[in-house]
Amino acid sequence: MAETLTLHQVAPVRWAKVVDHTRCIGCHACSTACKSENQVPVGVHRTYVKYVDVGRFPQARRAFQVTRCNQCAEPPCVFACPTAAMHRRPDGIVDFDKRVCIGCKACIAACPYDAIFINPEDQSAEKCNFCAQRLDVGLEPACVVVCPTEALLVGDLNDGTSRVSETVGRDVVAVRRPEKETQPKLFYVGAHQATLDPIAARRPKGGIFLWSEQGSVPHQVTSGHPRTPNNAAAAILAYDVPHRAPWDWRVSLYTWTKGIAAGAWLVPALLVLAGVLEPASPLWTWAAPVVAGAFLVATGALLVADLSRPERFYMVLTRPQWRSWLARGGVILSGYGTVLALHALESVLGVPPPSWALLWAGVPLAVLSAAYTAWLFAQAKARDLWQSPLLPPILLLQAFIAGASALAPVAAFVEPEAVPALLWIAAGATLLHLLLLAGEVTMTHATAHARLAAWEMTSGRHALFFRVGVLLQALAVLAFLAAPGSGVAILALAGLLAYEHAFVQAGQAVPLA
Repeated sequence: MAETLTLHQVAPVRWAKVVDHTRCIGCHACSTACKSENQVPVGVHRTYVKYVDVGRFPQARRAFQVTRCNQCAEPPCVFACPTAAMHRRPDGIVDFDKRVCIGCKACIAACPYDAIFINPEDQSAEKCNFCAQRLDVGLEPACVVVCPTEALLVGDLNDGTSRVSETVGRDVVAVRRPEKETQPKLFYVGAHQATLDPIAARRPKGGIFLWSEQGSVPHQVTSGHPRTPNNAAAAILAYDVPHRAPWDWRVSLYTWTKGIAAGAWLVPALLVLAGVLEPASPLWTWAAPVVAGAFLVATGALLVADLSRPERFYMVLTRPQWRSWLARGGVILSGYGTVLALHALESVLGVPPPSWALLWAGVPLAVLSAAYTAWLFAQAKARDLWQSPLLPPILLLQAFIAGASALAPVAAFVEPEAVPALLWIAAGATLLHLLLLAGEVTMTHATAHARLAAWEMTSGRHALFFRVGVLLQALAVLAFLAAPGSGVAILALAGLLAYEHAFVQAGQAVPLA
């Protein structure tokens, strides 16, 4: 007779946590215990309590929300991490390995809950891991132990007798940002929507929060909604910790230099294939690999400089996690760099041009080099502005603008006859780019987060860069129509750089916690 097994015996452990906000008193005991147990430095937090004042005087009350990692069953941070430093254990806990973290901040950009930070002492990514070191020896997490009202529960979802499993299966529970489809295992009981939705409450005037002030630090993301909150109820943030956008100007500049690196070789390659440019042309044999190679080196330098642990940059190639587009991008750029090096070597050795095998191998690598950042940005599931299916062709279009514009001044010296063709490409691609940008101003966006990010780009914090970028690109097109010259290329390049900075930074300007 077959033995009857219980669910707990059949299924592996699946840890989850319940936060009961009908019990939470906002005492911060959980935050303090977490810092003590995990030696979290001052200024960063694995867990903290957010305060939101809901209602109007005298009918007002303070609502709390305990904020931390959601231990997703489909964790975007794990998929985005290029070295598997972020990983999901068999028991469902999303943990981290600081020994292989390179500090790329891809996990921070990917997390829809803003639960990950760079530890300022060891420069590695860190977050709540349910105190896995305690669970592994049969102890409860530190925050659960110290909570004076038992507002925090941890247990096995696969154990039908655990309090967590009973609560999730019986009571009305909520999760944060279910539309991201991460399947979080942090469940809230009795939490007010104004605390769960990061843009449902408005910012206090002047950025003055309880016990703190936000908005005065460069690259900081101020909590709350700057305009009309995504909530009909009167709600104002009272207390929240400051947040920081993960990727700064170096990533904005990287998208620009990479566009030049891809386009400076791709444009003349296509002109050679189309018969517009002679295979023995110095623009193709010398200028293309040299200009593209120089900007590819600059791209690599920017990527390494943006790492919190730059000395570990090689791990992207030596222990890649292949679901990460940062790891895939490293391989793509390495392959493209190899093509450029072989092209330059052929020119030095005087190999009769063209090397058709190199040409046909290089074109797809150049296209991928230009466009792969669209998938890298798409893995940042937290950033709704970047979740556009049009982003790959837009980045490829930008590579045509950048490559043709960067080559035009060089062509004026080495092959003046090629300048008109390059300026035509630069001006035509810029005009098409402007038409696509018109959508950012005239079309609505699919989500409230995307709409707020677009507003921050076109009218808010990053509007100056956006407007300057659009103006310079428009002037480039007008200059081409009036009197084609190198000024067209300079205006187009400068306008593209300003726009890309606005786009990258505005995508990170919306608060997530």
